[in-house]
Amino acid sequence: MGINIVQAVLLGLFACLASLPGMGGTTIGNYTLGRPLVGGLVVGLIMGDIQTGIIVGASIQLVYIALVTPGGTVSADVRAVTYIGIPLAILAIRAQGLDPSSEAASGLAASLGAAVGTLGTVLFYGTATMNLVWQGIGWKAMDGGNWKTIKKTIPLVDFVLPWISHIAFSFIPTVVICLAGESMVGLMKDYLPMDGVAMKTLFTVGSLLPAVGVAILCKQVIQKPLDWVTFGLGFTLAAVMGCNLIASALIAVFFALINYKVEQLKTARPALAADAAATLDDEEEEDI
Repeated sequence: MGINIVQAVLLGLFACLASLPGMGGTTIGNYTLGRPLVGGLVVGLIMGDIQTGIIVGASIQLVYIALVTPGGTVSADVRAVTYIGIPLAILAIRAQGLDPSSEAASGLAASLGAAVGTLGTVLFYGTATMNLVWQGIGWKAMDGGNWKTIKKTIPLVDFVLPWISHIAFSFIPTVVICLAGESMVGLMKDYLPMDGVAMKTLFTVGSLLPAVGVAILCKQVIQKPLDWVTFGLGFTLAAVMGCNLIASALIAVFFALINYKVEQLKTARPALAADAAATLDDEEEEDI
């Protein structure tokens, strides 16, 4: 089953909403709807396969778990990864007859997501370049000093004109690529057999990409060598003890509470020592 025109249009619409400031800024747009884990649910609902959508979204999210955009620098566009990469990955998994929860399916999804993310960077900068035109209109209105013109122009520049940029560089490419995805995945199935070198290479590279994402996250978060113990405990809980994310989170809350109590005692210790010293002085004075 491929992607029909209605599904492609919905995917294109969410690709626009995933980055428009009008969706509540980057919190609801880029950092919620644009994340593969959340977008996997949306894509699954649109394509009628929620389970596969969430599994594929989680597999791709591991690769981009530490992705940030400092100063507007974008190494990969998660908007394209989510609403182009996930649908194509679902089609590829179906075409190859893979179990969505298998390692092969995760590797295939991660590889397709990485490829589309690189392509999406071009679309991201295309959107940003066209938005400069609308910003120029806004600055011109501000320089004019006419308050009535400013009140009419600024909302137009913030919430209306950017739709043109996103339709050109998000909506249309997403619709076209998703509609063409079925034929491209069919060619992959015909010319790239599962036991061939190309597919095995794709699976191998894809299986390594989540490790890269986690490594980048560790590099950003870990400040001291002993911090590795915390990460090691989490992986141990998952791999050895079989704890899921909810159980691991509850255990983490328990240790966080212990750490909070210890820090509170450290903070209160100088005050307690001062009170004890003052009490001792008072007792000595009374004895005298």
